[in-house]
Amino acid sequence: MKERDIIQHITNLAPSKGEGVVQGIGDDCAVIEKDDNTVWLLTMDTLVETVHFDRKWHPPELLGRKSISVNVSDVAAMGGKPLFVLLSASLPQSFDQKWFSAFSEGIAQGCRDYGCILIGGDTVCSPEGYSFTVTVIGETAKENVLYRSSASPGDEIWVSGWLGHAAAGLEIFSRGIDSNAQEFEPLLNAHLNPEARTQLGLELGRCGLVSSMMDLSDGMATDLAHLCQRSKVKGEIYADRLPLSALLVRATDILGLSPTMLALNGGEDYELLFTAPPGAAFTVEQIGQACGLDLYRVGHICEGSGVVLLTPDDQNNIREQRIAYGGFDHFGADKKRHGNTK
Repeated sequence: MKERDIIQHITNLAPSKGEGVVQGIGDDCAVIEKDDNTVWLLTMDTLVETVHFDRKWHPPELLGRKSISVNVSDVAAMGGKPLFVLLSASLPQSFDQKWFSAFSEGIAQGCRDYGCILIGGDTVCSPEGYSFTVTVIGETAKENVLYRSSASPGDEIWVSGWLGHAAAGLEIFSRGIDSNAQEFEPLLNAHLNPEARTQLGLELGRCGLVSSMMDLSDGMATDLAHLCQRSKVKGEIYADRLPLSALLVRATDILGLSPTMLALNGGEDYELLFTAPPGAAFTVEQIGQACGLDLYRVGHICEGSGVVLLTPDDQNNIREQRIAYGGFDHFGADKKRHGNTK
């Protein structure tokens, strides 16, 4: 079974409705009624040593902050504001107290940065290695919630920043390439210390023009496939519109990788992926500018299913390549990645 098969198996066992449940399994957060006008947003994620992080290169304080950021990103993807955090820490019997103290400082810093409060959790002894589970509870106005399931044919597909930086940083670390080179610091930092797009998510939710949204954790190919499956539509991405930085191109040339494939499949970008009708473009760009971010139109939604990459050749003929679910899968063949996934 692949990861999405396991999720579907669990989904089939869960009741489809319950008192107060607006949205259960199937989105970045569960959505629970708070009152007539407001909803709670709940998300949870686990980071396991050697699967999601490697202590050889990931400073503990940055890992602590990252564990908050990746969950806050889910709340941002629903158009919400993070409020409360729960932390479960699984530590080996003889854990490194200095390392854990620095990790805890990172947790505290992440909470301060995003304006949320650590309110509880759990600690247990692990037979081997470290793992951490974080739950974030947020809220937003009921009318501002953005789901994965509302994209429509004709919508344009947007992303909120460069793609592939975190994946390139991970490759540099895992291959033992000189990670002290200042040239690649933005790539390394994208992997070690991602930034959740909280203000952008809030503003896109409030504007009333965005049709669907999620964050990019497993890579464009997989995450857009999830969005299209939930919305029962097809996504088409233009290869020449993907936001690939000159630094990414330089790094992938050294790594012997395709910048396009790394951007599509690498994951851990934690940018926002969203759809909106063409008439919303001016407002969306204004929101991006107000948040200090460049937003990119990379494709469009049409009738059908799946996700395809459209690439022009030298004669301007368009080659169509199916790329759905091309990103990381916990139960897939490629197990080398140390990164967070959803």
